[in-house]
Amino acid sequence: MIHHSRTVRLLISLSLFMGSIAHCWLLGKPPANDVLVTKLANEVHNKGWIVYTGPSEKGDWDLFIMRPDGSDKRNLTQTTTYHEIGARFSPNGKQLLYRRIPRTTKLGLDKCGAHGELVMARSDGSEPQVYGKPGEFPWATWGPDGRQIACLTKAGIEIFDLASKKLLRSMDRKGIYQQLVWSPDGKSFCGPANYYGEMWTVVRLDAETGAVNPVNKYQNCTADWFPDSHHLIFSSRPANQEVLDGGKGAQAVGQKLDYGWTQLWMADREGKTRSLVYGEDGRHIYSGEISPDGKYVLFTRSKPDLGAVNDSVAMSLIRLQDAPVIGGESKALRKLHPNAKDGPVLSLPAGCCAHWTAAPIAGKK
Repeated sequence: MIHHSRTVRLLISLSLFMGSIAHCWLLGKPPANDVLVTKLANEVHNKGWIVYTGPSEKGDWDLFIMRPDGSDKRNLTQTTTYHEIGARFSPNGKQLLYRRIPRTTKLGLDKCGAHGELVMARSDGSEPQVYGKPGEFPWATWGPDGRQIACLTKAGIEIFDLASKKLLRSMDRKGIYQQLVWSPDGKSFCGPANYYGEMWTVVRLDAETGAVNPVNKYQNCTADWFPDSHHLIFSSRPANQEVLDGGKGAQAVGQKLDYGWTQLWMADREGKTRSLVYGEDGRHIYSGEISPDGKYVLFTRSKPDLGAVNDSVAMSLIRLQDAPVIGGESKALRKLHPNAKDGPVLSLPAGCCAHWTAAPIAGKK
């Protein structure tokens, strides 16, 4: 009788296990990959905090923080008349800067840094202080010691003392027109630029000499620095992509149609070596963000071009050592990168414009 009972329990367990596997396959998620994704989530759980822009229950876009695995999510702003976007932790992780934009304004990654007001707050979103009038301090980015900010204006790159708002110095922007980011070591800037007649070229600009060099030409944006200040992560839409989606990837560029999807790439700051990080036919990949330890990559998947902030944006995370990774069927992209991997890819909440800190957050363990 005891032996029979154990046999029945074993058969029931086996049946449930097989049912679980079948259910996973029906959902298009191989069980083995689920295990790898779970392992990745556990791996990154305690590796700091991520701040990002996400949809609120009231229909606007607020700032949220979460653990890198998507847990312990919390709304920081909870406003109803404004969108908040572009948040970045200070180098010591104790402060945030971000833009507060009227809710009536359409959000997009190519203009959000120049709209609305610059706001400074503690890392948990408390004690927010409007830092300037609407349109002032556009594309603000932290200096390496957190005591200065650099802004991108029509006149050039302007560096301000944070406490006094005094203009310390300015320099030629060398064609950079948005998405300015100061390197962690303070020696360089990066951003998309009109460079030698080409638009949307990611460039590196020496913060001392003003010398500039292209990192990647043709259709690039949302560049950011690795912690080592010697490499960049950026979005790129390579030319002459094969179209296997019935032309759905076509985008108007000047007087011609450019086909294909925006992918995530990395390169050294001189632009001598480049490699694919993540791509997916059917999605534009923007806002790559490297973890503080340089081991993981966070990014946003978007249906519309130029990263329009709407219900299609969703964030994902991979290990850098697993790159290049290709998501979905992506027949055209896999033909170009036959040795790319499938993941694991950790899906995170809907959102964009994320920034990662290893520092503790006020009021959080």
